Amino acid sequence: MTDSIWGYQPAAGHVTGTDLVGYKVEAVDGAIGKVDKHSDDVDSAYLVVDIGVWIFGRHVLLPAGTVRRVDRDERKIYVALTQEQIRDSPEFDRAKHVGDADYHDQVGGYYQSHRS
Repeated sequence: MTDSIWGYQPAAGHVTGTDLVGYKVEAVDGAIGKVDKHSDDVDSAYLVVDIGVWIFGRHVLLPAGTVRRVDRDERKIYVALTQEQIRDSPEFDRAKHVGDADYHDQVGGYYQSHRS
């Protein structure tokens, strides 16, 4: 991963400006969800991933530094995390967490502690 958890690795193959909404997200041990929203903001790039089932959706925020590879042909994003690490991460609530610096720090700290 990058030195900054909030930036894409150069080798990940992400091209700034690519619309990632709808891409499937693959953890190291299998599929975990799909991208609901993403941001390419410098030093604050992330994916919002829907990991819930049907009506009972649950969303998590994945910092761009967790992305290992973006496959545009397959429309998949491979992350350097297990399904359990993603499921155990702080839940993302758009109404509460957009622009919340404390939540941003909480998520960054969680994923920094799970870096490989």
